[in-house]
Amino acid sequence: MTESLAAPANTGPIRIVLADDHGIVRAGLRALLEAQPDMRVVGEADDGPSAIALTRQHTPTVTVADLSMPGGGLEAIREITALGLPTRVLVLTVHAEERYLLPVLEAGGSGYVRKSSAHTDLLTAIRTVARGEVFLDPAATKTLLRGYLGRVHTGDELDLGEVLSEREREVVRLTAEGHTALQAGERLSLSPKTVETYRHRAMQKLGLTNRAELVRYALRAGLLTSEDA
Repeated sequence: MTESLAAPANTGPIRIVLADDHGIVRAGLRALLEAQPDMRVVGEADDGPSAIALTRQHTPTVTVADLSMPGGGLEAIREITALGLPTRVLVLTVHAEERYLLPVLEAGGSGYVRKSSAHTDLLTAIRTVARGEVFLDPAATKTLLRGYLGRVHTGDELDLGEVLSEREREVVRLTAEGHTALQAGERLSLSPKTVETYRHRAMQKLGLTNRAELVRYALRAGLLTSEDA
């Protein structure tokens, strides 16, 4: 069964599991999150296995996981994704290098926030991934795009944008940016139904099943520009 592009319904506060091996960091994050009327921390973990166990136990809306915590942050993301729960995983890390970005997305992560910008980006990121969308730190996205475009220019990676028609690329780009079919249609002078048709056709061509995969494709294919990021 494939995952729908529709965002999961939110019927209450965003329930969060915090996973970081530094107790002081967790305490600060918990204070920040619980000051929000729409958020509630339901568990804290100090390593990957504990994060997996607490996610299985509480089925939070979002698990915020440190990439470098003991037990393997990436492995924890993979195992949480494999549980088949509606939980989204948001990575909070000190790393911004390109080599960390694609592995996070490919492991099933729905977002990426640097610790240095957590005070400005974390709340937005949690609300974004809770809606079933993907959040990428703008600086991290630009790093990813520079690396990808460099590989395309040297011939080390195929420009996947050539797989789609111009209209399909436009629809994929707008969808990856978070626009609904109605909003994309208004920008492209198309009906929402036509936008959905283009999106469905593009995703079939690319073998994609959900919005997170679509965003990963858009980044790899260079469909998002640094200005968009």
